[in-house]
Amino acid sequence: MSSHDIYRAARDLMLTDPDAFTWPSFDGGFNWAHDWFDVIAEGNTTTALHIVEEDGSERAYSFDELRRRSNSVARWLARQGVGRGDSVMIMLGNQAELWESMLAVMKLGAVIMPTTTALGPADLADRLHRGSVRHVIARAEDAGKFEEGPVVITVGGTGPLDHAETAEVPDHPLPHPKTTADDRLLLYFTSGTTSRPKLVEHTQVSYPVGHLTTMHWIGVKPGDVHLNISSPGWAKHAWSCFFAPWIAEATIFVYNYARFDAAALLGQIRAKNVSTFCAPPTVWRILIKADLSGGPGGLREVVAAGEPLNPEVIEQVQKQWGLTIRDGFGQTETTLSVGNVPGAEVKLGSMGRPLQGVPVVLVDPITGELAQEGEICIDLAQRPMSLMVGYHGDDERNAEAMAGGYYHTGDIASRDDDGYLFYIGRTDDVFKASDYKISPFELESVLIEHPAVTEAAVVPAPDPLRLAVPKAYVALSAGWEPTRETALEILRHARENLAPFQRIRRLEFFELPKTVSGKIRRVDLRTREEKGFDGPGEWRDDQFPELRA
Repeated sequence: MSSHDIYRAARDLMLTDPDAFTWPSFDGGFNWAHDWFDVIAEGNTTTALHIVEEDGSERAYSFDELRRRSNSVARWLARQGVGRGDSVMIMLGNQAELWESMLAVMKLGAVIMPTTTALGPADLADRLHRGSVRHVIARAEDAGKFEEGPVVITVGGTGPLDHAETAEVPDHPLPHPKTTADDRLLLYFTSGTTSRPKLVEHTQVSYPVGHLTTMHWIGVKPGDVHLNISSPGWAKHAWSCFFAPWIAEATIFVYNYARFDAAALLGQIRAKNVSTFCAPPTVWRILIKADLSGGPGGLREVVAAGEPLNPEVIEQVQKQWGLTIRDGFGQTETTLSVGNVPGAEVKLGSMGRPLQGVPVVLVDPITGELAQEGEICIDLAQRPMSLMVGYHGDDERNAEAMAGGYYHTGDIASRDDDGYLFYIGRTDDVFKASDYKISPFELESVLIEHPAVTEAAVVPAPDPLRLAVPKAYVALSAGWEPTRETALEILRHARENLAPFQRIRRLEFFELPKTVSGKIRRVDLRTREEKGFDGPGEWRDDQFPELRA
């Protein structure tokens, strides 16, 4: 069988009989752009990519158009010196050139390093060095961030090397680069919440084949229109704005906006007949505070990933739309590993069960033994194709991550008798108060049920009696003021819905510190508390006699 036939057989099995799925083998080599995308794209006038701008302008690109355009881009890049194994940083927004460039670099057998446009010169210099980057494809307005070193190719402006020149290059097919399954394809920097970003290395198969699990979890099928809310440069964008939809032969729909507008987004979902929709919990929390009465349009499947989804959000969408948001768990280092898949029972608060082909276990962090509650790990004795090679150039972190025969995710969960996993927190986020173990996620889930709370982060605050007590840092919803009355309302709500040992003892209205990918940096908040912060902006439960009534 050809590499294409092997891949198609695995894809079709995941679509029709996922319980029977096993990882395919590509002994003859594999290149996703050549062996999958070009084959399904040749002569295919179906829309592959549909981009709508905030001003209403839009452009649709067929599969065949992107095949031909990426051929031209690849030929032009080869003229600029890009060859097999070279690292190419792609730092673009949601624009057609992003998809063309990713396909083109792949077709040359080169290595893609997707990068967010939010980074400044210092962060970029570190990434360029660690990734051994020789060429950069960036927007013209970002070209000035690269003062020396790599060859910079600009998009949307003039420069010594202008991406627009690719329009004059022939679009006939390129020779196959003869990449093997183990050859490097992707380098991703994770947005570390406690340390500098790690450089994750993926192969020609770990993401292109591994995302069969993501396709199955999303529920995207041939002919669907899929919308995913995430920014280019992060792994989730590749998950759901590149691999999963095109593995399924679906249309990728993109809605670009400068400022998030829930009503406008919902209007686009209905108008463009979006079938499947993935958004991070932050977006879902905003959406449930908007008017959902217009219905879900053509939506069939709705999912969430990036951080755990709070049960309150799932309940609200189920009530308004009759659709159940299915949670999932994965990392930059993996594809979707645990999830609530289409057709399976969804248990409120659970992120589902391990995906077929992904040997997820829970390991006690102290004893190293398998447990019903522990760190989410992947058994390396049955290493799945979807797992990264490792952290590029970082032997120490690789040793930690792969210790004891397991890949360690750093996340803690519990498992019920039916095999469903329930998220508890990061290994370094869970803490004890009065000798009770506190899961910040459980407390935060209750807090955001209050209409005043858009986001919350719970960390331990030093206490002379209990050693530590739960403190909530709260980002307020629009229309709410950081007053005593608001603090009282939130603390009362928490007290009514949490066990006594879980009570929020302190509260502060605060702009939550985040990584560039939007994850809350609880480590910064913990450090703030450890330094003994006790300012006028903090409210304590003993300041409210009303709570003792």
